Amino acid sequence: MKPFTQIRGVVLPIDRANVDTDAIIPKQYLKSVVKFGFGANLFDEWRYLDHGEPGQEHSNRRINKDFVLNEKRYTGAEILLSRTNFGCGSSREHAVWALRDYGIKVIIAPSYADIFFNNCFKNGLLPIVLEENSVDVLFQEVFSEPGYLLEVDLEKQTVTRPDDRRYPFEVESFRKYCLLNGFDDIDLTLKREDEIAAFESQRRRSMPWLFEDIT
Repeated sequence: MKPFTQIRGVVLPIDRANVDTDAIIPKQYLKSVVKFGFGANLFDEWRYLDHGEPGQEHSNRRINKDFVLNEKRYTGAEILLSRTNFGCGSSREHAVWALRDYGIKVIIAPSYADIFFNNCFKNGLLPIVLEENSVDVLFQEVFSEPGYLLEVDLEKQTVTRPDDRRYPFEVESFRKYCLLNGFDDIDLTLKREDEIAAFESQRRRSMPWLFEDIT
């Protein structure tokens, strides 16, 4: 997992509450357990006018020109702005994979579904909670200013608008440590590889019968 420190990126506005994980990545794409390759199907049922299937050639699909993801002004967006209860519905981790694979690094919303919120941190995304009135202001500015940029600094725990006004946000210290250093659960385990090897060696000596070949 890549370390996260700060970014300055284009904001993608998804002006809806209760955006569920099936909207983020529809169920037909859950057959794969590889963490990459889902970005092309992010918000698939909103993004296209036809039904999508895994392995489909997207250049031949009918695009929904009214959906924000298809507007040129939001090309290359790294920050997603949304409303309350983002990521509700099923607990599919694929939803976070799809956002990350598309290029989203930060989500800003007033609240999140718990499992989705936890999955973000485990996969290198930073979900920021801001008050609804602050989110309202950001939506107004994003819609009125093409190419609207926000700066997010994890170390300082601030979101900075183009006018230099800053919004502070909270993040649990251990999760902040993991994001800043790029540590997922496997990375954290491997940091104690020597201790694990020593334990296994001692276990083999003290209980050799567990390691006997019984075939």
